[in-house]
Amino acid sequence: MTGFTAIELMVVLAIVAILMVVAVPSFSLLIQRNRLATQTNAFIGDLQFARAEAIKQGLPVTICASSDGSTCLGTTTWGTGWIVFADPDNSKTRDATKVAEALLRRQAPWPGSDTFVASNSIAAITYSRDGFALGLTGTITLAMRTNPANAQTTRCVTLSLVGRPQVVSPNGSNCT
Repeated sequence: MTGFTAIELMVVLAIVAILMVVAVPSFSLLIQRNRLATQTNAFIGDLQFARAEAIKQGLPVTICASSDGSTCLGTTTWGTGWIVFADPDNSKTRDATKVAEALLRRQAPWPGSDTFVASNSIAAITYSRDGFALGLTGTITLAMRTNPANAQTTRCVTLSLVGRPQVVSPNGSNCT
C-alpha cells in the first residue's frame, strides 16, 4: 500500500500556508474594490436615471440622501441611501403628501461601514428639464471610502455643471 509520509504532508501544508499568507490580503483588497465599484455604479446609474427622467417628464428631478427611503436627510452623508423623486417646485426636499412629487427610485443604506460623503456640502442634486444640474457652483465631488480606510480602494464621483457624472480614480487630482 502506498500513501503519504508525515514529512510529505507537512511540506504540502507549509506550501499551502505560504500561499494563503500571500493570497488573503490581495483577496480582501479585491473584495473592497469590487464592493466600492458596485456602490459607485449604483449611484452613477441613479444619477443618469434622474437626468433622463427630468428630460422625459419635462420637470426637475432630484436625488438626495435619505435614510428612510421617503424623505431627504439634508446631509452630505450619502451612504445612508438616497431617493430619486420628481421635484416640480425645485425645493430639493420631498413632500410625500404631494402627488406631483412621486418617488421614482430608492437606494437602501449600504451594508457595513463604508462611507460616501459629498465634499462640497451637497445634500441634493436636481436636474432641470433640459438635463443640466441646477444650483451647482462648480464641480462637486462625492468620495467613497472603505472602512478601514484604504487609499487604493477610494473612488470618487464628480458631477459637472452640465450634470455629467464621472468616476475618478483614487490617484486622480479631484479625488480627495
